[in-house]
This record gives sequence, C-alpha cells and structure tokens, in this order.
Amino acid sequence: MILNPSALPLVQGHAMTTASPDDSVSAPVIKTASTQTYAPASTHEIKIRAKDVNVFYGDKQALFDVNIDIPGKSVTAFIGPSGCGKSTFLRCINRMNDTIPTAKVSGAIEIDGNDVNLKSVDPVILRSRVGMVFQKPNPFPKTIFENVAYGPRIHGLASGKAELEAIVESSLKKAGLWNEVADRLHQPGTGLSGGQQQRLVIARAIAVGPEVILMDEPCSALDPIATARIEELIDELRNQFCIVIVTHSMAQAARVSQKTAFFHLGKLVESGSTEDMFTNPRDSRTQDYITGRFG
Repeated sequence: MILNPSALPLVQGHAMTTASPDDSVSAPVIKTASTQTYAPASTHEIKIRAKDVNVFYGDKQALFDVNIDIPGKSVTAFIGPSGCGKSTFLRCINRMNDTIPTAKVSGAIEIDGNDVNLKSVDPVILRSRVGMVFQKPNPFPKTIFENVAYGPRIHGLASGKAELEAIVESSLKKAGLWNEVADRLHQPGTGLSGGQQQRLVIARAIAVGPEVILMDEPCSALDPIATARIEELIDELRNQFCIVIVTHSMAQAARVSQKTAFFHLGKLVESGSTEDMFTNPRDSRTQDYITGRFG
C-alpha cells in the first residue's frame, strides 16, 4: 500500500532519522507518528497565506512585512529585479532559510491554515510536502531510478519493490521524462542533458507526493527548447499542485502563471491576476518594471 504523504505529521520528534543522498541504497526510513497529522484542506481556495513576513540576515533586513495569499492548483510567479527578495521569500515557504545561521524570519506563513514556522513543525517533513527545484539542475550522483526512489524510500512511502517502481514510473511520467529514460533507468542521472536533469529533479520532487512545488528560476540555465519543455510541464502540473515560480523573464511569467507578485527592494509592491498585472498594474513601479524602464 502506498501511503498518503499528506498524512505525514510535521511535529518534531517523529522524524529523527535522516540520510544524505550519498548513503547506500538501503536508506533508513523516517519514522512518523500516527497522530497530530497535518492534513491538507483541499477545499480551500488559498493554499499558502503569508502574514507580516520579515526576514533579516544579521543586521540587514531583506524582506519587509510581506502579505500575500497564494491559491492552490495554480501557478504564482514572483517577479522583480535581482536582490528584491523574491527568492528569499520563496525559501521561507519550506524553511530553507533555516540553513543560514544569520537568517531570522518573523511573521506567519500558513499552509492550509497551519503556520510552518512553529517550533513543533519538523522541517524535514515540511520539505516532503513542499518540494523545491533550484536554478541549476542538481541530480544526486546516483542512477536515474535512485534519484527518484530516494525520497519515497526514506519516507517509507512504499511497502515493497513493486510499489517503489510504480512511484518512480509515475513520477517520471508526470515529469514528462519516462519515454526518454525508460530503457536506461540504471544509468547515472548526471549523464542526462540539462533540460532532462531539471525534469529529473522535478520527478524527484513529485515522488514524495508534495502539495506545493517551489521553483527558483528553473529555466535560467537551459536553452530555449528545454525551457519550452519545462514550461509545458509546469502548465500540466498546475492541475495537481500549487506551484510558485521565481522568474526574471516577463514573458515566462505571462506564459505559465495565473497570479503574479511583484517585489521591489524587499517589499511586495502588488499582486494579482497575471493578466491584470501585465495589462493594468496598480503601482507605477510595477508598470516601470514590466515595460523595462528599470530592473
């Protein structure tokens, strides 16, 4: 039986065993409790809600009072010039900023009404529900199969080899990669092209059954053909996941997203439907950025 990843509790103390990607194939299983679950509210239109989020790196403030609602089963694009705070805010959603010693986050970020910043929340389990795809493809130094199987194995999402193989196949199909790699699953993932590696990373994120997928400029290192394939994939996946993407490309934001948020100097200037943002922005700074007057 394949377990429902949404039932994984986020309470610390129930996910004590972790493994690095370089550990052996028989990676330890993360043990989870059967109570205090973090169940999704699938009927809620808003998946993620940020309230007065501030981020500091030491004495420097990077984000100022960010408030935004992000809907589920859609694509939300974060746009803005370099250093404006959009990637910093993206990393707040699955607490990646916890890995930076000088980072301090205040305010609330709720997923299905549950604040991810509570001390009782286990970031390991949180990140299984909120996957992340980075700017540069980063497959593990393992086979294609093991790249995708790694997460489900350590989280105990499959009871046997057959179910694990089914998860791998399903994830690669959702990532649009199965037909290209089905006959070489046991070859290194690092041997794939850049665009294929990025789709492999997306398959790896999908494999643990997340509800949210964060993408930090996922196409910036890819050629136009690979970029088009990733954009097609994002459009397909939005029917199943809440996707948040950081992009410097206005054209890409217009093509893939239904909602857009514009950041400038650490502040969220405005957000709204992508069509409205690009045709009738409310703030002159948004207008100036979209038309190329600065940025």
